[in-house]
Amino acid sequence: MIAANILIQNMTDSSVIEYENLARSNADYMAELEQAASRVIRSGWYVLGSEVAAFETEFAQYIGAKHCIGVANGLDALILSIEALDLPKESEILVASNTYIATILAIIRAGHRPVLVEPELATFNMDPARLLGALTSSTRAICATHMFGKPCRMDAIGAFAREHGLKLIEDCAQSHGAKLKGKVTGTFGDAGCFSFYPTKNLGAVGDAGAVVTDDDELADRLRYTRNYGSKQKYMNRYLGVNSRLDELQAALLRVKLRRLDEMTRYKRQLAEVYFACLPDWLVQPVRFSDEFDVFHIFAVRHPRRDVLKQYLLENGIKTEIHYPIAPHRQQAMIGILAGEYPIADEVHATELSLPISVGHQVAEIKQVCACINQAAREMDH
Repeated sequence: MIAANILIQNMTDSSVIEYENLARSNADYMAELEQAASRVIRSGWYVLGSEVAAFETEFAQYIGAKHCIGVANGLDALILSIEALDLPKESEILVASNTYIATILAIIRAGHRPVLVEPELATFNMDPARLLGALTSSTRAICATHMFGKPCRMDAIGAFAREHGLKLIEDCAQSHGAKLKGKVTGTFGDAGCFSFYPTKNLGAVGDAGAVVTDDDELADRLRYTRNYGSKQKYMNRYLGVNSRLDELQAALLRVKLRRLDEMTRYKRQLAEVYFACLPDWLVQPVRFSDEFDVFHIFAVRHPRRDVLKQYLLENGIKTEIHYPIAPHRQQAMIGILAGEYPIADEVHATELSLPISVGHQVAEIKQVCACINQAAREMDH
């Protein structure tokens, strides 16, 4: 059982429940990770070698896509994918108003204009019913972020994209293995962009990313552009960048990919504890029968979020906020993101992320629930 041995129990202060402890989360795979790292170091080949090629094949098979192109990080996966679509300069791309800033940065860095679409408050995901209101003659694409491990309604979003002739990019940074109606996120659009940042369900030990696609031409271009625009040394076909998934990260990701379904089952088990034990006065994630949520983040909402967060901290439980500042409120977006987005503001003002990693034990999640239930007696909820 993941996170159930004495070694893991002794790796953190038992009086504090961390939000995330990566050493603890990786403890069960340590021997395999060390062997993989040693294999790469001893090979003498560290960039775009056999480990990257093997991971690309294995991850494409896992997702159910024809191609996987490893890149340096999730942001580059988004930027390079959007660039590869070859849209007219300064095209408008529809994106969720509450997404992580990286999704919006990618659109801007690729030379286009982000147009914010409010989410469904219950799901945190882009509201398909609001797409039409954001559509203009300059709209050329949609970039849909699967927030917190829950798949967007790609059936509706995909239908809208097809109806209006729009390209469709999926930001799958938080949704490794999530499904809608049995179809895996990353396979609905023109490209699916993944981050393997260490805290992700499939996490590296540094930055790493990938793009999956069924489009042969798009995949070929991405293989050029991630490597200075070249597939043959010193022959540059495109204006490229240096954004290569390295051999070490690929080898480590191969180890964890083999365990990803096991990790997902465990996180879903922890989520069931929350659903069974959390009080009704806390707004909890919604569940639909045709969705398979991988619970990268277990996001709850409360109007006095900051008070609850502080109460939990004072009782030895660490939480996070995803995210404390809405994109349109960021200083970097002054003059870029205009307008008011009250649903995004509400999300960012009320969201609280509870501990839910493979490094946590069921008993710890029950302790979090007990503390939250106790909070009702000590704060006016």
